[in-house]
Amino acid sequence: MKNFIKQTAPIRPPPSIRPEYSAVPTREDDEGASLAPSRPPNMAYVYGLTCFVSLGGFLFGWDQGVMAMIIADERWLKLMQPANDWSVGFVISIYNIGCVIGALTIGLFADSCGRERTISLASTVFIFGALLQAVSYTIAQISIGRLILGVGVGAYSAGVPLYISEIAPAHLRGRIVGILMMILCFAEMVVFFVDYAFFLLDSEDWWRLPLAIQVVPALVLAIGCWVWVPPSPRWLVSQERYDCALEVLTRLHGSAAAEEEIRTIRETVEGEASVIEQSGTSWADMFRGPVLRVTLLGTGVQMFQQTTGTNGIFYYAPKLFKKGGIIDPNLANLATGGIGVTLFLSAWIPVFYFDRFGRKTWFQVGLVGMVIALTGICVFQQHAADYPQSPANYAIIIFPYLFFTFFNMSWSAGSWTYASEIFPLPLRAKGNALCTASLWVSNFVVAQVSPPIESATGYGLYILFIIICIIAFLFVRYYLVETKGRSLEEMAEVFGLDRADGKEEEEERSMVRQALLRRTSTDEAVVGN
Repeated sequence: MKNFIKQTAPIRPPPSIRPEYSAVPTREDDEGASLAPSRPPNMAYVYGLTCFVSLGGFLFGWDQGVMAMIIADERWLKLMQPANDWSVGFVISIYNIGCVIGALTIGLFADSCGRERTISLASTVFIFGALLQAVSYTIAQISIGRLILGVGVGAYSAGVPLYISEIAPAHLRGRIVGILMMILCFAEMVVFFVDYAFFLLDSEDWWRLPLAIQVVPALVLAIGCWVWVPPSPRWLVSQERYDCALEVLTRLHGSAAAEEEIRTIRETVEGEASVIEQSGTSWADMFRGPVLRVTLLGTGVQMFQQTTGTNGIFYYAPKLFKKGGIIDPNLANLATGGIGVTLFLSAWIPVFYFDRFGRKTWFQVGLVGMVIALTGICVFQQHAADYPQSPANYAIIIFPYLFFTFFNMSWSAGSWTYASEIFPLPLRAKGNALCTASLWVSNFVVAQVSPPIESATGYGLYILFIIICIIAFLFVRYYLVETKGRSLEEMAEVFGLDRADGKEEEEERSMVRQALLRRTSTDEAVVGN
């Protein structure tokens, strides 16, 4: 593996290609690189950009929740006339397939078009899929719409965290990505009550409105990312557009931080450029040498985010509430909506505290709480089966809320933060795409295997989730590398990617020393004779 932070002679910046990002007067440093005039950090601008591009997270969360009530409605089933339950399940599953395609596709476009332009293109795909869903009259039509919309959501889920991580200050990166997850959870909460309000309408077409509403924020995001959101400064440096990158960094982090940051990014990217010239970067590079370890860590955290129980518990929450004594379907739906409220409220915790204690600490604390909640579900589910009239069965209602509180304050934001920050720049888009694809593949697998396991074993499904949580805890404790407070340019050092060449050079020096020693010994022997 070549050295990712090898320093080379400075490259003078070319003329700015986009004048809107270099319109202020500049001065020059000792090397002739343009520097913007003094500006203080503008965290309001950072948070504003974060909230705006997090509309992608809002749409992600909205679509996650919008179909749950629709596919269970008799009016929708009567209109669509699915052949069997498998047809209804296919409407949900094909969305996950689209998400995998979208997550992998962004790795192709994010490096060439830029992060913000890729989000804009994803919004266009999303709009097309949402409209096709809203006007559909058959299972085939809505399935095609779900597939296309899934491509857009998959691109959002990979592209938005990638962009946010590249504009955030290192010491606030967890908080910034936490804002994305908070907005996503806000959408999941709101969409339930919007669905419920339209559900009460006396119309067989009530479900079209919640699906069509998505088009409005997607259109705003598409236009805004094309004309207002600045490119990622790290992407600009990779394109050798240094003036533009410096201007964006100055707007975000202030002049003093921007000048130091641009030097660090340039040194890193120029070293990486020499690697690209010699060996290039491809998908195969994600599975070679030291980068393989980074890939396994990133895909691992995203896989565990989905397989530790979050979707299984959310899907079966109404059944758990029924065992706890909530028989009325409307009350069960409202109790499920309460999970959305819990997700939104608990999403504020990482916004304020995630960067304070580190990634590994939050992951481990979350897993301990999730195991406690899953154990409670198992115990009281069995108790409800043995004593169906016992007042103690009401206790089972508490544990889904407890589970989602611990999950949301740790893994929900944490896995996205970790996967988006650990890869070096030439591999960051591809690496984040792979990690996001692993999340959607895991989501698909959980959706397929959970129903038969739950039907056959009951609480055995939750025992399986407990086992996976324990494995995830060991994975985090003994294999995960802490990244709290480290800049994106330091990740090569954190994961040992910068030591590969040093090891090769040391081996070469050792071979030379051994050859010299052998030659000296031979010469001494000749002289002695």
